[in-house]
Amino acid sequence: MRIGELSERTGTSRRLIRYYEEQGLIVADRSPNGYREFAEYNVDRVMQIRGLLDAGLPTRIIKQILPCLDKPRVIYFPDATAEMIATLEHERDRMTDRIRCLTRNRDAVTEYLDAVLEYNRTGAVPAE
Repeated sequence: MRIGELSERTGTSRRLIRYYEEQGLIVADRSPNGYREFAEYNVDRVMQIRGLLDAGLPTRIIKQILPCLDKPRVIYFPDATAEMIATLEHERDRMTDRIRCLTRNRDAVTEYLDAVLEYNRTGAVPAE
């Protein structure tokens, strides 16, 4: 698929896709006219990259851990520097904190929705 389709399917700008390619996060073949041609697996790869970036990981760390996301998993232990391990531990802990916060917020929204739906159904304010 060409870059426009990959962009559309992932909700990622063409500019970001080019950046991911420049950083070695994804790979594109080139057609005879020079257009980028992306394999189907790049849809999932771009979504993984976006998720890791959203979680706060820098592209240099993402590049090192992307092979761990493949099936079968390939882990390059020699690449695991002390800095990388510390960064990953920090980011993992940050993700865990975000998950706790998101879970708490989701539960609050659910409670609110349940109360509104109950009120709409019965006309009575739910008891606490």
